Amino acid sequence: MNITGIITEYNPFHNGHLHHLQQCKKTTKCDGTICIMSGNFMQRGGPAIIDKWKRAEMAIENGVDLVIELPTYYAVSSAEFFAYGAVSILNSLGIVNNLFFGSESGDVKSLTKIAQTLVNEPLEFQEILKRNMNNGLTFAKARELSLIEFTNDKHIENIISSSNNILGIEYIKAILKLNSKIVPLSLKREGSGYNDKELSNSFSSATSIRETLKGKNDISLIKDAVPEQSFNILQELKTSNYPFTFEESMFQYIKYLITTNCINFNNLSEVKEGIDKKISKEIENSSSLDDLILNVKSKRYTYTKISRILTQIYIGFYKENYSKMDLEQYHYARVLAFNKKGREMLSLIKKQSSIPLITKLPKNTENPLLKLDIAATKAYSILNPELKANSDYLISPIIK
Repeated sequence: MNITGIITEYNPFHNGHLHHLQQCKKTTKCDGTICIMSGNFMQRGGPAIIDKWKRAEMAIENGVDLVIELPTYYAVSSAEFFAYGAVSILNSLGIVNNLFFGSESGDVKSLTKIAQTLVNEPLEFQEILKRNMNNGLTFAKARELSLIEFTNDKHIENIISSSNNILGIEYIKAILKLNSKIVPLSLKREGSGYNDKELSNSFSSATSIRETLKGKNDISLIKDAVPEQSFNILQELKTSNYPFTFEESMFQYIKYLITTNCINFNNLSEVKEGIDKKISKEIENSSSLDDLILNVKSKRYTYTKISRILTQIYIGFYKENYSKMDLEQYHYARVLAFNKKGREMLSLIKKQSSIPLITKLPKNTENPLLKLDIAATKAYSILNPELKANSDYLISPIIK
């Protein structure tokens, strides 16, 4: 079988995602698609608007064949770790031929050229990077200028300043590091930018859809922005009084944890250079999560990075629990949903995968990655009471 992998969050599944999936099938002529999807918390920080089971159902209803959860450890980490975790799982399944992702450039050759430089780090590039770092630049800026100088290509600045290009580069880096046979392919992204907050006449961003639901609480406003299958699921949830979940709902819990000194900032992987003192100070002056992030953000600490740190605090994700581990030995493929074609792929995966396939959560586990997934679901259930804290044990994969 010719199988294509996609890496997503579907928060929620919208028209742009449907276009990506349709082009994926058309371009790769694949026999089936496997989606690695974030669980209940997102890479840029904050909870998903609806839980992972409902989002997995949306994916299947819109044409994905098999949905596998990306472990929380990777789902709420930097772009590099997010990408590596997802690609590593796809690679370990033993049946994936291609990885199809969206990017602002759509140019896999350019993205691969950058990825190869960053993975191989030629001596000349290392020297340029060291010089730029010594000039007091942030690592991100120093790396950007070093890539431009090393490749003598000014277009690189535009490429690595766009979020989906950055993720694409990280996907290709992961493929190279794993010496994987998976072939990367990219679709040029169309429509609104990821952070655009207004609905668009073309492809509206997930951000704009969430902002509309948060502000107006009127499901009909997003009807043209999502496929019919997605809208029907969202409408059904709204009718049943299922609460949509937003990042602001975490604020009081985070404030409690910080103000009562329950947090050891040194155990958070992305906390450096006194940002902990800034957060502790500004939380007293902030009336919302957005206020706090805006009060703390700087050139070195972006809005997204601070949001991710606060999400890690809320979940209880501390690096001391994982820093000395070979995490790949704990990898698994946890199935959230599948259709008839997905069932066929699961049969192949059982024969060829180098990691365990989980369709039913064990009552007891010592796997640290799986433990964090369970903790994340419990944390999400506080924000969304409709999802029970022990739902990981109660809900089986969705079969369509």
